[in-house]
Amino acid sequence: MSNLTYEEIFGRLVKASYQGKLQEEIDSLESSGDEHTRQYVQYALGKGDPDRVVFQVKSCNKRCSEEDHSCEASCLFNAVVRDMEGNVVIQDRNCTHCGECIETCSLDSLVDKKEFIPLVEILQSKEIPVFAMVAPAIIGQFGGDVTMGQLRAALKHLGFYGMIEVALFADVLSLKEALEFDKHVQTDKDFVLTSCCCPIWVGMVKRVYDTLVPHISPSVSPMVACGRGIKRLHPDAKTVFIGPCIAKKAEAKEPDIRDAVDAVLTFHELKQIFEATDIEPSEMEDIPSEHSSTSGRIYARTGGVSKSISDTLNRIRPDKPVKIKSIQANGIKECKTLLNDIMNNEIKANFYEGMGCPGGCVGGPKAIVDVDRGTEFVNIYGAEADALTPADNQHVLELLKQLGIDSVEELLGGESAAIFQRNF
Repeated sequence: MSNLTYEEIFGRLVKASYQGKLQEEIDSLESSGDEHTRQYVQYALGKGDPDRVVFQVKSCNKRCSEEDHSCEASCLFNAVVRDMEGNVVIQDRNCTHCGECIETCSLDSLVDKKEFIPLVEILQSKEIPVFAMVAPAIIGQFGGDVTMGQLRAALKHLGFYGMIEVALFADVLSLKEALEFDKHVQTDKDFVLTSCCCPIWVGMVKRVYDTLVPHISPSVSPMVACGRGIKRLHPDAKTVFIGPCIAKKAEAKEPDIRDAVDAVLTFHELKQIFEATDIEPSEMEDIPSEHSSTSGRIYARTGGVSKSISDTLNRIRPDKPVKIKSIQANGIKECKTLLNDIMNNEIKANFYEGMGCPGGCVGGPKAIVDVDRGTEFVNIYGAEADALTPADNQHVLELLKQLGIDSVEELLGGESAAIFQRNF
């Protein structure tokens, strides 16, 4: 029993939660394990510092080489260091809790807190509506033939009130970002950094390349937009984001946007939850309710944001003389190179898109399928949309009216549209 991994412990606790035997399982795990097991149990239950995501369970003095994916080398912000005895130490003042170090550690020394089990009682009681907000990258992750409608049914079987595609709110942000570009890029010397998707990209700009902050387009991420949108329409609701990224757990806790999302699950965690509760998405009934355009759906892969906003700009501002000329950074190394080039005044584009994971969100650390297949699924699903851009998507226009936004132009400064605004 004491050899159980952190992920195995999480799966057992999820199963026990749905069976009404959680405390029995906790007692069993803790009595048969060691001090590390007890810590794993606590973090798998969602306990620990509420503002933290990454926790160090074991003292580690193994000197992993960069070829072994050293946790020190993986950290963008020099938060992982070693003390005089060679033990790994996380410096909280530098840690952004992005989770990059966790993926490199094969010893279960570093773990990310799980946020699902505290929700189980709420999901089972159904007294409060809990919405699952699924990232655009989810298509194909649970089987190439599994539809969004089947995922919706599977989540309902877990107790969720409903499932919302975050791609619908990516549509809203495509409109906003297109208007921001139209406003801020007037000459060949102007440029913007998109802030829409990736918390690693935003974190790099804010903490390392902070002189570029004025060029960040002032928009929240689609995840935050979705959470705030749901809560405006359903003030008592709980919102749960489901995606391929640990860093989203940290983003959801940032002080200026922590009102939007109550919990974050990864695709891996959702897979464990389905397995623990004997839910097979491919066997579920199909409950179709797809409202997003091609633009919103392709946010999940590198280049998708650039294309979405470019297509949207051409649709709503066809006469704008300065068109989007974009460059994408694919993965952390390319993000650093791109930002260094900008810092050195090597400006080669007017729209810069950074993705911390190779391939974009489909290449996230907690994606289930490989990046090439994930990209293919996203592109196919994008092509199946009824509308190419949000400007042609009646569902988006109806949603804006429900949120108190009467015209697209209000996204730049209207009071009701403040939920989509972020100040860097």
